[in-house]
Amino acid sequence: MSVIPVLKPNGIDHLALSTTNMKQQLQFFNEVLGMPLRALYWMHGVEDTYHGFLELNSESMLAFVCCPQNKEDIQYGVTHSGWAGSPVTRGAMQHLAFHIDTFDELLTMRDRIRAKGIHVLGPANHGFCHSIYFAGPEGLALEITTDTSIDPNAWIDPEVVALAGISDEELDTLKSPNPYERPAQPVPQPPLDSDGYRLNLPKEEYNALMGMPDEVVIDLFESAPPVKV
Repeated sequence: MSVIPVLKPNGIDHLALSTTNMKQQLQFFNEVLGMPLRALYWMHGVEDTYHGFLELNSESMLAFVCCPQNKEDIQYGVTHSGWAGSPVTRGAMQHLAFHIDTFDELLTMRDRIRAKGIHVLGPANHGFCHSIYFAGPEGLALEITTDTSIDPNAWIDPEVVALAGISDEELDTLKSPNPYERPAQPVPQPPLDSDGYRLNLPKEEYNALMGMPDEVVIDLFESAPPVKV
């Protein structure tokens, strides 16, 4: 197999957020930010749970997942940050920032949001971008930003690098990740009892899913559009 010199994700396909009010979320992002609905269906292989998708562009969506077990209580600093500068539990979404192409469009979006009766902070000049900040349903902390061309030579701060415990060698790798050569044969699944990051599922269910051959997974999750009645 050949080496792919720059192998990395090239964007966000979709960001999935929890909701207990699908209609409220879909209408907010549709009416306030102009995002069209592209899918709303039962989530594949998940009981009593449905998925809604709003389009950002032809390759990127904002998704919501509505499950009967979704919690309604919001604890700022624990489940939600509340705004872009506040703490929240590690691994949780701190805030969600959308991109827009020009500064003029950013100002137009600011006015569109305010016209819906929603307070907007900004635009703020962050040096490499301009941003506006506002709130969405169910405690979402939201941002829209433009002009995001970052020069790493200017915006990687040696003081913060040291604070994060990153060595010079590690920093070089972070700035220029190692290439990966795909082997001739597929890499087998690591042993199920090995250390590593794991999806939060009951052990038996996790082992059953991760122990399936890839071709079985492909067939198991194959889906078709919902049938219209």
